[in-house]
Amino acid sequence: MADRDVLPPTVTPSHYDLSISALNFENWSYQGSVAVDISVAEPTKEIIINSIELKLLTAKVTVQGTDTSLETTTFTYDEKKQRATLVFAAEVPASPKAKLQIAFEGALNNDMAGFYRSKYKPVVPAAASVPKDETFHYMFSTQFEACDARRAFPCFDEPRLKATFDFQIEIPADQVALSNMPVKESTKTRDGYVAVSFERTPVMSTYLLAWAVGDFEYVEAYTDRKYDGKQIPVRVYTTRGLKEQGRFALEHAPKTIDLFSESFGIDYPLPKSDLLAVHEFTHGAMENWGLVTYRTTAVLFDEKTSDARYKNRVAYVVAHELAHQWFGNLVTMDWWDELWLNESFATWAGWFAVNEFHPDWQVWAQFVNEGMEMAFKLDGMRSSHPVHVPVKDALDVNQIFDHISYLKGCSTLRMLVNHLGEKTFLQGVGAYLRKHAYGNAKTEYLWQALTEASGVDVNGLMGNWIEKIGHPLLTVAEEPGQISIKQNRYLSTADVKPEEDQTVWWVPLSLQGKVGQQDIEKIALTEKTTTIRDIDDSFYKLNSNATGFYRTNYPPARLAKLSTQLDRLSNEDKIAIIGSAADLAFSGYGTTPSLLSFIEGFGGETNNLVWAQVLDSINLVKTIFGEDETIKKGLQKFVLKLVSGAVEKAGWEFPEGEDYLTGLLRKRLLLSAAVNGHPAITEKAKELFDAWADKGTPIHPNLRTVVYRVGVKTDPAKAVEALKKEWYTGASIDGKEVCLASLGHVRDADLISKSLLPFNCDSSPPAPASESVPSGDMHTLGGALANNSVARPIQWKYTQEHWDKLTAKMANPVVLDRFVKLTLNKFVDVKYIAEIEAFFADKDTSGFDRTLEQVKDAVRGRAAYRQRDAENIKEWLGANGYLE
Repeated sequence: MADRDVLPPTVTPSHYDLSISALNFENWSYQGSVAVDISVAEPTKEIIINSIELKLLTAKVTVQGTDTSLETTTFTYDEKKQRATLVFAAEVPASPKAKLQIAFEGALNNDMAGFYRSKYKPVVPAAASVPKDETFHYMFSTQFEACDARRAFPCFDEPRLKATFDFQIEIPADQVALSNMPVKESTKTRDGYVAVSFERTPVMSTYLLAWAVGDFEYVEAYTDRKYDGKQIPVRVYTTRGLKEQGRFALEHAPKTIDLFSESFGIDYPLPKSDLLAVHEFTHGAMENWGLVTYRTTAVLFDEKTSDARYKNRVAYVVAHELAHQWFGNLVTMDWWDELWLNESFATWAGWFAVNEFHPDWQVWAQFVNEGMEMAFKLDGMRSSHPVHVPVKDALDVNQIFDHISYLKGCSTLRMLVNHLGEKTFLQGVGAYLRKHAYGNAKTEYLWQALTEASGVDVNGLMGNWIEKIGHPLLTVAEEPGQISIKQNRYLSTADVKPEEDQTVWWVPLSLQGKVGQQDIEKIALTEKTTTIRDIDDSFYKLNSNATGFYRTNYPPARLAKLSTQLDRLSNEDKIAIIGSAADLAFSGYGTTPSLLSFIEGFGGETNNLVWAQVLDSINLVKTIFGEDETIKKGLQKFVLKLVSGAVEKAGWEFPEGEDYLTGLLRKRLLLSAAVNGHPAITEKAKELFDAWADKGTPIHPNLRTVVYRVGVKTDPAKAVEALKKEWYTGASIDGKEVCLASLGHVRDADLISKSLLPFNCDSSPPAPASESVPSGDMHTLGGALANNSVARPIQWKYTQEHWDKLTAKMANPVVLDRFVKLTLNKFVDVKYIAEIEAFFADKDTSGFDRTLEQVKDAVRGRAAYRQRDAENIKEWLGANGYLE
């Protein structure tokens, strides 16, 4: 334990009885009392407990079987470590059974951490007691992961220190209280108030406790399977007036619970499952046991007003959170360095479930395009970190809820599942869950269970993937009838030092193209280099279906040949080969001309996910070289030539009952044509925009992005006004996100600095006219502005000038960390690295120091790419007729 800063082992909890009362909606405070059953290992005068932003009033210890009863009001606080020390006048004797009682006062903050308030505008009249100001009404809920239970009540706030919980809360009688377990009873306390108490929870970590209070209503369904003879009730709760938008999530949640109960061989362990839409939220959702809380766009969907893309998000996030009910909640990581155990598995299981229910969505190809690509981008930096990352102080853990812990971890699990087979993998997972149920576990325990299930040494395969930083680049050299393959660590700056290139990964090659063989051959590279004979010179490929987490560098002639053999590649293959070619161009292991030549062959592509990868790759080139007008125009011409046939075919109509991916493809192609200046598409989108802005003619939800972007491009002043108005007043659940993302493309410097930055960054004054973006959504507009070469430096200057205001608004460290990352990582000139270093030199960056290093690495890579390839690209665009 020496490598961790944890509470002293003298006192450990086994049960909490927590009561919250006197919710005060004037000064946003509440009263609380907690009685904790503890064991005391040795006599002590001090008990150290986690507590932050709480006022402790009195504490008392009674020791069972003795007449010892000690009281104190002497408390010392360590704000930095978020601990309080309760100091007693005499020693508390050692005892296996004692009780610690604390009375305290807490705050209903507006920072999305602890027990907090969320503002919203009700869509129908709210219950009379709901607190409100001139603009907003408020609901209340908790967010405790990673270390914020201590903001709501004093506790032993570490994942190992599991306990059971009895919870009760006093609320206005016309509101609803929810918690992890079903309601036990509700009793009147005083006029207009009731105390709601809940059944006892199973043994669990503090970060999984949850409760909520508000003007809630619900839709309900039941699981098909029976658990202890009963079907489990599943409810989606919303503030009044929104419950029908919970139907899509409700279609998925019960069958997901059944699927996981079957797949893991362990029944869902609680008597109910609630999903709650929360109006202000840091992440996408939180897996509190039995009461999962969600950002509204991750759980609500309206067939008439939502973009179809959000269907996919809701189905996935619901499944991800429900996977945690086993993996994370039933069996919990031993310490925060094992965060990946929770998150990577829930990510994999989320896609596994969506794939079961929606095979036509091709979600594994989507994962290759979105999930793996994001993991590669972060993992290709020197400042990446291993999947299993040392965490000394739990307060540092916020920064590792990132693409490595979720997406690289999931990519490596997917690679393992492909190797062992899904059935064997799930058998091993089930054995691991049964063995460690209600306890804490480490990575090696999962590997042991999978080794026993498969007869394969899983730690031998996976150890370096999880414990070491980075991933391999496989470089292929050809001779007639054979290939040799070499693995080296990939860095996006292409400057790997020998001491950084020591790792030898187990690399499953999934080779297709041996003479006389049709099947994928399961061979692995287990040393630095190997040679494979009997290769069919006319066609071969590595990493079939992109199941391995690595980049492949084919010789340029082979890449060119593959572009004529697209019919022999799966969608996953195409996505991975394009992704590799783009990454190699970025780092200098390859070139942009060979990427563009390869992509030229994709004009006839019909799959949305492959198109997404093609267009994402070109967009990256555009964001880096777009300030050069010649290259920008050449690339626009290139894109228009590429998409024109497909756009004609796609048209503008979304027929009833159309296949999900076809609809998404139409939207993506129209958007691409519009932003690259396709005259007919621009004209039509502009007509739709004007009809909407001037007369309120509705736009099909899937076309909003296309239409808004054309509005922003052709008439920015009018668009800013219309989109801000829509943001204030629109009823669509995802509409705010769509508006913010579109506003980020404004290229008028005056509008950016006078209208958009204050709108995003100011704290909301009460007057509705000047309402500003809530802190949990600031990254959406901030990130879009950073992608825009005109806005990027203006936003950076604004950030520096208003840093104090920004950090006050983004008091939640998760929100600030994300904002820093997304607004600063898109520069293409190294001078900004010096500016970033100089600005943050005297600031407290402890909440985002890891992120700052990644930001600087990203800028270094982008700047090097711009310098290296600009002339090559011009030459290629000219030679291929894109510069006339």
